[in-house]
Amino acid sequence: MDKKAKKRVEVLNKKVKDLQQRLNGAKEQMDDPDEVAMYEQQIAEARAEITKLKES
Repeated sequence: MDKKAKKRVEVLNKKVKDLQQRLNGAKEQMDDPDEVAMYEQQIAEARAEITKLKES
């Protein structure tokens, strides 16, 4: 992995952590059920990108 990919992985890990906190809050409040699905999708996409970057 080059420096650029490592930096991107770091950024994505921070994003996943933030999204996980938002997801937990959304699950507690449940004002908008679509919000939970949106956060879960964003987390999955970020994790997929992390995996892709680590494989290359």
